[in-house]
This record gives sequence, C-alpha cells and structure tokens, in this order.
Amino acid sequence: MNQVLETVTNSLQELLGTAIKAIPSLLTALCILFLTRYMAQFMQKIAEAAGRKTLKSTSLQILLKKTTQVGVWTTGILLACVFAFENFSIGDIIATLGIGSVAIGFAFQDIFKNFLAGVILLIEEPFRIGDEIIVDSFQGKVEHISIRTTQIKTYEGEKVLIPNSAVFTYAVKVLTAYSYRRTDLAVGLDYNTSLPEAKHLLLEAITQVEGVVAEPTPIIDVVNFSDSAIDFKIRYWTLPEQKEVNQIKTTAIIAIKKACDAAAINIPYPIRTVYHYDQDKYNDYQDKELN
Repeated sequence: MNQVLETVTNSLQELLGTAIKAIPSLLTALCILFLTRYMAQFMQKIAEAAGRKTLKSTSLQILLKKTTQVGVWTTGILLACVFAFENFSIGDIIATLGIGSVAIGFAFQDIFKNFLAGVILLIEEPFRIGDEIIVDSFQGKVEHISIRTTQIKTYEGEKVLIPNSAVFTYAVKVLTAYSYRRTDLAVGLDYNTSLPEAKHLLLEAITQVEGVVAEPTPIIDVVNFSDSAIDFKIRYWTLPEQKEVNQIKTTAIIAIKKACDAAAINIPYPIRTVYHYDQDKYNDYQDKELN
C-alpha cells in the first residue's frame, strides 16, 4: 500500500515539476500571441497605406491587406507553438499539416472554395466596389468584397451576403461596367398616325429629356403591328446607375405623353372590332334546306 502511495506521489511531483517548467514557455507563447495581435494591426495599416500608393485597384488593396493579416497571424501562431511545446519544431508542423490536409480539405471545402473564389475575384476584378450587379436573383450595389463573401445592398435597402463561390459560378451582370446604359421604352400609337411624323415627334421628345445623352444618339424603331396600335420602340442611353435609369425613364414617359397630346396623336386602349352579319341572308340552315 505504501508503495502505491509512493508511486502516485512521485507521479504527481513529476507532473507538477513539468508544469512549473512549462510555465515560462506557455507565458512566452501567450506573449507572442498577444504581440501578434498588435503586429497584425500594425502591418495591416502599413499594407493599407502601401496599397493606396502603389495599387489603383480597391480590390487588390483589400487582398493585400487580408493577405498581410493572415500571414502575420500564421507566423505568430507557429512561433507560439514552437515555444509552448519543447519538442515541437517547424518540421513537425509541416508534417502535421501534410497528414491532416486531406481531412481538413474535406471538412472545410466550402470555406476553402469561397476563399479561393474571393482571391480570384479580387485579382481579376470582374466588378468593383460601387458597381451595380445582378447575381442570380439578387440585384444591388457592391459594398464590400471579402475573402469569404461579396456584400451588396439591394435597391430595397437590404444587405445581402453572397458566397464568393456562388458569385464565381453564376453569370454576373454588371450594370455599371460601361459609361452609358441603354433603355428600351415601348409605346403604341393609333393606326391613323403618320409613321414618319410619329418617328420625328418621338425623337424630338426623347432628345429634349434631361439626362438622355446625345451620343450614342437615340433611335426610334417601328417594331410591330399590334391589335390596336402600331408599336414603337424608343432606344436611348443614360448614365448606368439604376437610380438615374428609373428617374430618366419616368421623365421620358411624361415628355412623350405630353408631345403626343400636343400633336393630337392618340395612344389607344386595346380595341376590338366586331362585325354583325344579316342572319336572314347568311343562314347556314337555310342553305342546307335549299340544297
């Protein structure tokens, strides 16, 4: 019995001694992590300042800032592990990462997929912060591109976070990619209207709308003979932002209606013409009896 107690006592003394010996190493590791936090913030500021001076692209500036942060934290954690564990070396870390890479890849495949897609988006820049885009069923203004998600603000004032892998996979329509954007406005005029006069009237009305650019020039096309009207398509160009497009479209509709009223040109309601025949003269049953 005494031998058992002696063995337990010796084991506890060894554990206590090992813990006391490890205290300096653990404190050193904690200090390294503490310093890493401030070093990461400091290096981020340096990377941000350097990016503003050397890189014109906002996306590349963000990528440089994020890469610097990840690099500093990775280095700090590795150094903390080396100091915290006596027999732990950089070689052991590399071997551990190699063995666990497959398991980590399966466990965090979505995170890695979004990370890689985010890096590619920041480098290739298919769109920039401030652009208005359509991704799947979401439409709005790009506010932020991070390593994991792309954040847009919809026209209804809602914040939407789209995974970068989805942005990278889906077709993206960039509404503000070019200086100007075309709007096609349909209008139907009465069949009694002179088509050349109507084209001239519509062209004059749309060119006088404030916000419609002179180049490319507006185009008036006659596109269809519908049931109650001849359909025109007014094609004009404006600034690409959705707010501008909506405001100018409203102004254009008001101007076109005013011009048509002034010229006594009717924008007709749907009309259907019904012909009534003389039922006595055109009687199918009488024709059969005569035969």
